[in-house]
Amino acid sequence: MTSIDLDRFPWSRPLTTACLRQFSTVAALFAGDPRDPQAWRDMVTRVQRAKRDPAAMSRMLTRHLSRRGAPSQALEAVGALADPRTVAVVTGQQAGLFGGPLYTLLKAVTAIQLARRMEHDLGVRAVPIFWVEAEDHDWDEVRSVHILDGEHNLRAVAAADLPGAGQRPIGCLTLNDGISATILELVAALPPSDFTAELQLRLGRRYRDGIGMAQAFAGWMDDLFGAHGLVVFEADAVEAKPLVAELFLDELDHAGRTARLVGEAGVAMKALGHAPQIEPQGDSVALFYLAEHARVAIKRRADEFVIDDAVRSAADVRREAKNHPERFSPNVLLRPLVQDRLFPTVCYVAGPSELAYQAQLGGVYRAFGVERPLLLPRASATLLDAAALRFLERHHLSLEDLHQEHETALAHIVVRSLPTGVEQALRGTQDAVSERGRTLKDAVNLLDPTLAGAVDTTLDRMRNTLQSLHGKIVQAAKRNDETLRRQFTRTHALVYPGGAPQERVLGVPFFLNRYGFDLGQRLLDTLPLDTDRHHVLSI
Repeated sequence: MTSIDLDRFPWSRPLTTACLRQFSTVAALFAGDPRDPQAWRDMVTRVQRAKRDPAAMSRMLTRHLSRRGAPSQALEAVGALADPRTVAVVTGQQAGLFGGPLYTLLKAVTAIQLARRMEHDLGVRAVPIFWVEAEDHDWDEVRSVHILDGEHNLRAVAAADLPGAGQRPIGCLTLNDGISATILELVAALPPSDFTAELQLRLGRRYRDGIGMAQAFAGWMDDLFGAHGLVVFEADAVEAKPLVAELFLDELDHAGRTARLVGEAGVAMKALGHAPQIEPQGDSVALFYLAEHARVAIKRRADEFVIDDAVRSAADVRREAKNHPERFSPNVLLRPLVQDRLFPTVCYVAGPSELAYQAQLGGVYRAFGVERPLLLPRASATLLDAAALRFLERHHLSLEDLHQEHETALAHIVVRSLPTGVEQALRGTQDAVSERGRTLKDAVNLLDPTLAGAVDTTLDRMRNTLQSLHGKIVQAAKRNDETLRRQFTRTHALVYPGGAPQERVLGVPFFLNRYGFDLGQRLLDTLPLDTDRHHVLSI
């Protein structure tokens, strides 16, 4: 295993590394330093004293996990949540098809590892929780999964559109018999392995006709991590809404406050040198209304609200939120507060974008009287097999070297592998042209100084010709060494599929098909809890 500083990658966000390495420079944006042991102890104390109903939440979770057939270890963890002394490490993700990208697993592994470390270091029961964002309505974000086929081509496998897709919350979308064809398409595209048949069987048990999209995702996460004590929560659970109804009422009573506070935090972020993630509109309300046909935004207009083009009095909307909180849904600004009112969250494990927008929520947490948790970036990793690792080592390549356009990166490798005589001869010729060119220019200057420009032009043409010759030699070497090209293409596709980091593109089924269903355990055993570095793992 090797590890690389995150800030060596062009996609790394400076806020992430600042949070972990120069916390004092961004301390105003967060609840505490995640690298400070005292911050964890203080947060445990505050969370244990915070207002919530742990017994009701535990009962509700027990019903949901039992219905899904979650492992006994997850149900035991749910039982522990009834104790007000129990705390939680929370992470979450949208209900992506078949588990979504690899980073879904990395989030779950980080949360489980943190909970275990808290129990060991602080002597407190800590439960890892995975929040399934079931009320988002962005179907295009969750409908597909990406894999590499047997020829190392990036393939997208997508579920067919479901009734209400794109308008209704993902948790309201019910799979039909078309999902069986999607699973068959996935299995046919994957390179056959010892685990392919099991993958098809297990996916078919969770993703089937009549099951909700979010419920299928939650059950899939139960299968992958429930035995490690991960509690998977479907965020559209109707029974949970009365436990947070007062947050909905507070948002309606102070419409515009959340947007204003987030905007002010964005100004503070800019002053610290970090781009704000969110710039909300002044008339926005941090709630959606769950209409029969769609999840619709709520807008403030003077002393009234506009919901799906209907103008309603503030008193009317407030009355409905009080009596039927299940008809309301928090947006991205209020969701973290709902989460931390429901759960005793000591730390939230965040992706880079989540970390950025949650950095703008400090004032919102204070306004609502909700205890704000610590934030820790999720683990970052690339999973490689022995063949890919040997290729990188043999050619002295790093992951950064591969983060170039395909042909450019390959050309650099070919140049390194050219016979020594070719490179030496080219360099010698280039040096000779430069040296003899200077001598020629001096001689011409004595004869006629006005010809100096012509000499320079001629020398430039000669250098360009030699450079063009060098390129032709490289192209010839590429054509002649098909083995090198094939090995490079395979490794490049695995590390940067489609030109993007593996963890953000390749889906969970791709890795299960390669490594089997003990992948979660192997990640827990091998992935360091060191989230300011990118880890290259051989699983």
